[in-house]
Amino acid sequence: MSTRISKLYTVQKLKPLLARLQSKKKKVVFTNGCFDILHAGHVRYLTAAKKCGDALVVALNSDISVKKIKGTLRPIVPLKERAEIMGALKAVDFVTFFHEETPYKTIAALKPNILVKGGDWAKDKIVGSDLVLKNGGQVKTIHYVQGKSTTNIIDAILKKYR
Repeated sequence: MSTRISKLYTVQKLKPLLARLQSKKKKVVFTNGCFDILHAGHVRYLTAAKKCGDALVVALNSDISVKKIKGTLRPIVPLKERAEIMGALKAVDFVTFFHEETPYKTIAALKPNILVKGGDWAKDKIVGSDLVLKNGGQVKTIHYVQGKSTTNIIDAILKKYR
């Protein structure tokens, strides 16, 4: 049974949609991540990110990308399902994905007005911040919710069921 993910776009299909929004003076917000097991920290973060502009784009690390970053046991939830879950969230307007370890090429292609990451990132270390700032955009960090992480959830499950 196939589920259509209405908010999922390739970078090439998303580019003209975002350009059209920007031509109407709408602010495009971009964030990225694995979002492997969605939790309250993710939902709070994405809700806050959406408030930074008019349209929120979430770029998901592909399964290959997640494995490069998190190791061979991740992701727990495959990309298609992560994209479906992400697309179901009210705060998220567009979902895309990338195969590299970082979204640098995706940010360069989409040219968002605002780049957002969690408060655990220093602004000068946020991948793509140079591109967004060079284009006259902003880089923002959002309060990091301590103790809310996919790794903590996995650890709790393993501890409880061993």
